[in-house]
Amino acid sequence: MSQIDRQELEQIREMAKIVRGLSMDGVQKANSGHPGMPMGMADAATVLWMRHLKHDPQNPSWFNRDRFVLSAGHGSMLLYSLLHLTGYDLSLDDIKNFRQWGSKTPGHPEYGHTPGVETTTGPLGQGFANAVGMALAERHLAARLNDADCILIDHHTYAIAGDGCLMEGISHEAASLAGHLKLGRLIVLYDDNHISIDGDTKRSFTEDVLKRFDAYGWHTDRVDGHDPEAVDRAITRAKDEDRPSLIACRTTIGFGSPHMAGTAKVHGSPLGAEEIKLTREKLGLPTEIDFYISDKALDYARSSLEKGAAVRSAWEQLYAECAAHNPAKTTLLENMIAGKHDGTLDDILPAFENDDALATRAASGKVLDAIVPGVPSLLGGSADLTGSNNTLPRGEEGITAENYENRYVYYGVREHGMAAMMNGMALHGGVIPYGGTFLVFSDYMRNSVRLAAMMGIQVVFVFTHDSIGLGEDGPTHQPVEHVSSLRLIPNLTVIRPADARETAFAWKCALENKKGPTALILTRQKLPTLHKQDYPSLPMSAKGGYILSDAEGATAIIMASGSEVEIALAAQKILSEKGQACRVVSMPSMEIFERQTAEYRNEVLPAAIQKRVAIEAGSSMSWHKYVGEAGKIIAIDTYGASAPYKEIYRHYGLTPEAVAAAVMEA
Repeated sequence: MSQIDRQELEQIREMAKIVRGLSMDGVQKANSGHPGMPMGMADAATVLWMRHLKHDPQNPSWFNRDRFVLSAGHGSMLLYSLLHLTGYDLSLDDIKNFRQWGSKTPGHPEYGHTPGVETTTGPLGQGFANAVGMALAERHLAARLNDADCILIDHHTYAIAGDGCLMEGISHEAASLAGHLKLGRLIVLYDDNHISIDGDTKRSFTEDVLKRFDAYGWHTDRVDGHDPEAVDRAITRAKDEDRPSLIACRTTIGFGSPHMAGTAKVHGSPLGAEEIKLTREKLGLPTEIDFYISDKALDYARSSLEKGAAVRSAWEQLYAECAAHNPAKTTLLENMIAGKHDGTLDDILPAFENDDALATRAASGKVLDAIVPGVPSLLGGSADLTGSNNTLPRGEEGITAENYENRYVYYGVREHGMAAMMNGMALHGGVIPYGGTFLVFSDYMRNSVRLAAMMGIQVVFVFTHDSIGLGEDGPTHQPVEHVSSLRLIPNLTVIRPADARETAFAWKCALENKKGPTALILTRQKLPTLHKQDYPSLPMSAKGGYILSDAEGATAIIMASGSEVEIALAAQKILSEKGQACRVVSMPSMEIFERQTAEYRNEVLPAAIQKRVAIEAGSSMSWHKYVGEAGKIIAIDTYGASAPYKEIYRHYGLTPEAVAAAVMEA
C-alpha cells in the first residue's frame, strides 16, 4: 500500500476528530459510558479502518471480509462512530441513543444486535481470545479450500485491546497458542495508554508487554498512536509477517480534553458539559453543536462504500470462476458455512446395538469417529486431555504452524483460552468447534460459555469426568455443583446422557442446535448400554426427558440423568418386587425438555403422580421443580471424597436400595 499523502493525512485527522466528538457526545447524552479510550485510539482506528480493513458496509456478513474485534469493548462508541461514518446501517439517531432501551448502540458491543459487530465484548480479554480463534479459523479454511488457481479465503483479523485485556489471564493463554501456531493474519493494536480504572498502571502493571509477546513468538512494534503515518507503516509491516503481530500504540486516554486527558477520570465517566466545550475548542470542533459531523470527514469515511463494494465484487467474481472450474471447493465452503453434513445424521451415527458397558466419554469418541468424516465443518480439540476426553477422531491429527488443514487443536492447559477461541471460530463461520476438558474445569471457562450462550452461537463443550464417579482423584476433581451451575446459564443446552445410545442422540442434538452452545456431560466410568429391544423409547431422549421404563398403574416416578439412570432402573426392579409400580424417566437435558409442549411434559410427569424421587450425583438444585414439595431428591450437596467410585456412591446413598426406600417413604 502506498504511503499516506498530505491530502489523505488531513482527511484521517479530520475523521479522527469527528470520532472523538461523537464518542464524547454519545457518552455525555447517555450520562454513562467510557469516552477516554475512543478519544485516545481515534487516530489509530481511523487509519486501520480507512487504509487497511477489507470490509463492505453494505454487506457486513460478506464471508471474505477482514474481521475487526474491539476487545476493549467498553470503548464501544469508537466502534459505533466508525460504523456510522463508514456507512453501516447505524444512523446518527442510533448514536444519539447510546445505552438506551432498544437502541442499536448498547453499552458494550453485542453480536447480532448491531450491524458490523463481530462479537460481544466487554469482559476484558475475551475479544482478544475471540480474535485468535477467528484467525485460526481463517488459516484452517484457507488450507482446506484454497489452491493455486482459486484463493477463496484470504483475509486478516484485527483487534484493538487495552491494558486490561492484556492483564487478564485469558489473553496470556490465547496469545501463547497464537504465537505457537504462527497465526500471521492476526494483528492487534494495543492501546498503550498506561491508565486503568484504579489510575496509572504503574500501580499494578509494570511488565514489559512487548518482551512478553516477543517470548510468545509474536512480531512486536511500538509507535506513537497519534501519528497516523507511523500507525499505517506499522500495520503494513505487520501484514508482511508470518506470525501474529502486536503493535503498541502509545496514546493519551481522553486525547483533547484539557483537564481530563491522561487521567483515570476520563476512562469511565462523561466529561461534563463545560469540559466538552473546552475539548471541542481544543480539537477544533464547533463548540455549540453536539454530534457534529463535517462534510470532509463524512465524504472520506463514506468512500468505504465504493471501496468495499469493489473488493467484495472482485471476490464474488473470483468465486464464480472457482465454482466453474472447481465446484467441489465452492460447494464444500458453502456446506461448511451452512454446517451441512453428508446424508442424514441418523445414517452416520453409530447404533451401539452390540456394545455392553461403555463410558459415555468413550461412546462420544466413537460418535466422533463416525460423524467427523461426514460433517466437514467440525473442528475439535482438547485442553491437554485428549486421551481422557476422547475428542481426537480416528485418523485425524493436530493443527500445526506448518499444517493448518488438520482438524484438531491441541490447546494445551488453557481451558479458558480454548473456550473463547472456540467462540471466535464459530463467529468467523465455516467451523463448528468442539473442545474437551474435565467438567470441574468448566469453572475456568464459565465466562466464555456464558458469552457463547448470549451470542447464540454453535459451540460444543465436551465435559468429561462428570461426577464423583471419577473416583480416586478426590474432591478437587469431582464436580458436584457444576451441572446445576451450567443449567443456570440461559440458552446453554446441557445434555447428560445415560449410556452410549443417549450419547449419540446428544451429539445429534448438538449438531442440530444452531442457535446456541451445547454442553455434553460425560462419564469416566462405564455404563451399561440400554439396548433397543429392552428400551425402545430411547430415541425419545431427543426430547430432553422421556419415559424410559414404565409400569402399568404406576403411582411413583423415579427420574435421573446420566450415570444415575442405571440406579433408577435397578430401584424400579426392587420396587416392582415389593408391589410398587414405578415409572423411570430419563432426563438427559432439562433445557430440551422445557422446550417441549406442556402436553408432552405432563404426559411424562403427570401432575396426578406426586410420589417422585430424583437422583443425580451432584447438586440437588436443578431437581426441585420436577419433584415438587412432596418429592425427594437423592443428590450430593457437599464435596466428594477420594476412593473407588462405587464405594463413594454407596457412602453418599446413591444406590438402588436407597432410592427404593425413598420412593416407599415419599
